[in-house]
Amino acid sequence: MHIPTNGGAMAALQMLGGIIPAKENTLNQVSTGKSISSANHNAAIWAISQIMEADVSGFSALSDSLSLGEATLSVASAGAEFATDILGEMRQLAILGTGQNVDHSKIETQMQHLTSQLNSVIDSSQFNGVNLLKTDIDGTGASSLTIAASLDRQGSATPTLTNITVDSLDLEGSPSFDINNRTAITDGASALTALQEIEGFMQYAIDGAAALGASTRQVSDQNQFVGQLADATRLGISNLTDTNMEESITRLMAMETQHQLGLISLSIANSMPNALLKL
Repeated sequence: MHIPTNGGAMAALQMLGGIIPAKENTLNQVSTGKSISSANHNAAIWAISQIMEADVSGFSALSDSLSLGEATLSVASAGAEFATDILGEMRQLAILGTGQNVDHSKIETQMQHLTSQLNSVIDSSQFNGVNLLKTDIDGTGASSLTIAASLDRQGSATPTLTNITVDSLDLEGSPSFDINNRTAITDGASALTALQEIEGFMQYAIDGAAALGASTRQVSDQNQFVGQLADATRLGISNLTDTNMEESITRLMAMETQHQLGLISLSIANSMPNALLKL
C-alpha cells in the first residue's frame, strides 16, 4: 500500500523551523536587553556602538583626571587665599611699625611668626603630592600642572587629547614674592620699606589666587561638560542597541502561541497517516 507524502506535517515543520530561531533571538533580546549585542546582528550598528563605548570609557578617564586636577587646584587656591590673609596681617603690622612710639622689636617678632606661618601654608598646600604654590610642584622639577581635559574626534580619525595647563603660582622662589628676605623692621623707616615690599607681595599673591580660582572654575566646568557628553553618548548607544522591552515581550508571547499552534498542527498532521494505517 502506498501512503502519500504527509504535506500537512511538512508545512507544520516549516512553520516551526521559522518560529524557533526567531523565538530564540527575541528571547535573547529580552534576557540581555540588547537588540544588537554582537556583530552578526547588525555589523554596521555594532561597530558604531563599539566606538561610542570606547568614547564613554575615555570620558570616564577624563572625568577622573579632571576631578583630580580640580581637587589639586582647590587646595592650592585655598592656600593662596590664606596666604593673602596672612599678608594682610603683616601689612597692618608694617603700618603700625611706621610710627615712632611703638616697640619695633616686638613688631618684628610678630612679623617673623607670620612669615613662618606663611611658609607653612605654602608647604602644606599640596594634594596627592602636587603643590602649585611651590617652585617645583611635584619633586620632578615641573613648574606647571597638565590636566587631560577632552578627547576630540573628527570623522573616523583617532581622537586627539586636549589638555588644560596650569602654571605654578610659586610663592617659594619667585623674585616677586621674596617674603623670606623682606626688610626687617627696626624703626619707622625700615617699617615703611617693609610695607612697600609687603604691598608688592600681597598684590602678587592676590593675582595668583585669582588665576588659580579661574583655573579651578575652568576645570570644574569642563568636568561637568564631560559628564554630560558621557550621558549623551550612553543615551545614543542605548537608542542604537537596546531592545524595546514591551515590543519584544509582546512579540515573544505571540511567537510562543505560534510555537504551540505549530506543535498542535504537527501532531494533527502526524495522526492522519496513523489513522490510515489502522484502516
